[in-house]
Amino acid sequence: MTEPAHAHPVDPERVAHARARLPGRDEAARLTSVLSLMADPTRARVLFALDMVEELCVGDLALALEANEDAVGYALRLLRTAGLVINRKQGRVVYYRLADGFPEPLREHCLRQLIALTEAPAPDEG
Repeated sequence: MTEPAHAHPVDPERVAHARARLPGRDEAARLTSVLSLMADPTRARVLFALDMVEELCVGDLALALEANEDAVGYALRLLRTAGLVINRKQGRVVYYRLADGFPEPLREHCLRQLIALTEAPAPDEG
């Protein structure tokens, strides 16, 4: 094994700054848990649909997503368990909506920008 060409840290001030601004391990675990939950296409589309129309029942969401009700119902169960959607019952119909306080910047900026980013051509590697 060879010795490194230089000692670490090369820039102790920047290392300290990065370390101070990093989320804790538990925070990072919660974040990645939510992001992986939203990484499923059906669940992501449910969130977008509920953002567009405020609330829908499972059957109407299934029609909007062109998906089967079982898949939409399962997605909603996971999203509700995670606290991302809430429901209300009116008679025999259960309506779902984004949870109170669902961050608008996440909907309007992050998610839409991530979609746009994936549509952009890859930069030249030349």
